[in-house]
Amino acid sequence: MTETEILTSLNQVFRDVFDDDTIAITPATTAEDIEGWDSQAHVNLIVAAEVRFGIRFRTAELESLHNVGQFAELIRAKL
Repeated sequence: MTETEILTSLNQVFRDVFDDDTIAITPATTAEDIEGWDSQAHVNLIVAAEVRFGIRFRTAELESLHNVGQFAELIRAKL
């Protein structure tokens, strides 16, 4: 899967989790950029991404992520 394909799929995950079809993520997107992205939404995003991509994350992998681009890179590495 390419980075573009991952970001497209991940964008849909964000839209589903936040119930907002106007969300348009970029690699630079952070929690500060999306209204409602709190700790509960963060957990929901991780679980939804695991389901969407058929992968599992370890807590240590997630702790160092600072933006959507890094999250997409982690997904790509696990695929």
